[in-house]
Amino acid sequence: MPTRGVVYVHSSPPAVCPHVEWAIARVLGTPVRLEWTQQPADPTTVRAECSWSGRAGTGSELAAALRQWAMLRFEVTEEPSPGVDGERVMYAPGRGIFRASVSANGDIVVPEDRLRSLLATAAGPEALAHGLERLLGASWDTELEPYRHAGDGAPVTWLTQVG
Repeated sequence: MPTRGVVYVHSSPPAVCPHVEWAIARVLGTPVRLEWTQQPADPTTVRAECSWSGRAGTGSELAAALRQWAMLRFEVTEEPSPGVDGERVMYAPGRGIFRASVSANGDIVVPEDRLRSLLATAAGPEALAHGLERLLGASWDTELEPYRHAGDGAPVTWLTQVG
């Protein structure tokens, strides 16, 4: 069953941009040409975003392909499809990857077993709060937020997976 999502490359050195396009193209099986714009949060970098459509699991494949360049800041979303949870993947240099299931409206969904484990091991309210922030990817959100604002009104490229 087809699904869709968005790739947000929040910051990339200009020299890496062709490699990012090739990586996305390799996953989607179609040529990719993104519209890169200046990243105001870091003027030495550029940003781009593209909406995609393809089979379920494509979001994870795109994130794995982009993860090859440790200097990128990116997010990949995949909408839920019949029988498959949606997904949000965030990456920030030095922080690594954060992956979570998302609901139909894009909220992060924390599995019951992870909540139960946190409740069983948290040694007080501060530890519980810290654990919840970790489960929700709060530190990734905090780091990426200044880069997200640059995307307001930015051009979006639409891509469709081949095959």
